[in-house]
Amino acid sequence: MKTIKAAVCHEFGSPLVIEDVRLRAPEQNEVEVALETVAICHSDISYADGAWGGSLPAVYGHEAAGRISAIGDGVTGLAVGDPVVVTLIRACGQCPSCGAGRPTGCETPFDGDHGALSTADGGKLHQAMACGAFATDVVVHHSQVVKIPEGMAMDAASLLACGVVTGVGAVVNAAQLRAGQDVVVIGAGGVGLNAIQGARIAGARRIVAVDMTEDKLADAKAFGATDGVLASQDKPWRAAKEAMGRGADAVLVTVGAARAYDEAPRYIAGGGKVIMVGMPATGAESTYEAANFAAAGQSMVGSKMGDVVIRRDIPWMVDLYQQGRLKLDELISNRWTLDQINDAIADTKSGNARRNVIMLR
Repeated sequence: MKTIKAAVCHEFGSPLVIEDVRLRAPEQNEVEVALETVAICHSDISYADGAWGGSLPAVYGHEAAGRISAIGDGVTGLAVGDPVVVTLIRACGQCPSCGAGRPTGCETPFDGDHGALSTADGGKLHQAMACGAFATDVVVHHSQVVKIPEGMAMDAASLLACGVVTGVGAVVNAAQLRAGQDVVVIGAGGVGLNAIQGARIAGARRIVAVDMTEDKLADAKAFGATDGVLASQDKPWRAAKEAMGRGADAVLVTVGAARAYDEAPRYIAGGGKVIMVGMPATGAESTYEAANFAAAGQSMVGSKMGDVVIRRDIPWMVDLYQQGRLKLDELISNRWTLDQINDAIADTKSGNARRNVIMLR
C-alpha cells in the first residue's frame, strides 16, 4: 500500500480536494502506472457535478498517460518503464460483447467502491470509471492500457484515451463513413473537433460544423470543417443543407444537450444516420417522429467511446499523429498542476478550452 496525491470529490458540485490517499499494489491482471498527465473531459465534470449520480467520495479522471511502475501476476506484453496511454475501457475478454469485438460494451461490471483506492485512514474511496486518474498514480486492469512510442509527448498522448478516440471512432467505427459522403458535426468542442478530424481523415466531401459561437466555428475549420453554421440562427439545418447541397449522410451529436438531439434528424438525408455521442444528464429526454425515420430509411446509432478497440485504434492514431495527419498538440489549450485542477475545471466549463491538461510530474 502506497500513499499518493489525488483530487477527491466529497460532494457533488463542490471543489475537488487535493489530499493523500492510499493505492494498493497491482493484483492479478493489473498494472500500476505513474501518471505524467491527465486531461479534463466533460464527463469528469458531469460526474463531479452529480449529473449521473454515483458513489462518493470519488476520484475521477480517465484521460491519462504515464509509465508502468509495477505489474501484477498474469500480465504479458507489458514491462515496467513502458510509456502507456491509460483509458477507462476495461475489457474482460470473455463476455459476449468482448467476444464480438466490442470491448467498449464489456458486460463484466467493475465495482469502483472496492477498487485500488482508499482514503488515508483506509475508508472507501470510489475509483471512478475504473480509472481514478486525477491522481499521481493509478492501478488498472491491463486491458485499459496501450503502449505508445518512446519519446511521444505525454500530454498529447493522454488525449488519445478518450476525446480523440471518441470523436474519430464515432466517424470511422460507428458511422462507418465512406469517402465522398457528407457529415454534420453538432458541437465543436473537444470531441467535436476530433469527429471533424475523423471525417477529414475518412475522406468526407463536406464537413459542416454547427456551434453556438463564431470562435468555435473558426476552430472547427482549422481542424478540417469545410463549412460552419451558427446553431443560434433560425433553423440552422437549412444552412447546413445549403452548404452540402443535400442532407448529411451522418450527423454526429457531440454535445450533451437534449435539444441537439431533437434537431439532429433535421440535418440527415434519406438513408442517413444520427450518431449519438454526447450524453445529456440523467432524465433529459428528446422526441422524434418515428414515421419519418422509417419512411426515409434513417437510423440513430449510439456510440460509446467511438466503439474503439484500443490496441487496434490507438496505435493507428499515433501513426497518423506522427505523420502530421492527426492534430493532438493543437487540442491542448492550457497546462495546469494538480493543485490548480479546480481552476482548470472552471476554465473547461467556460467553453473556451479545447482540452485542459494536468501535468502530474
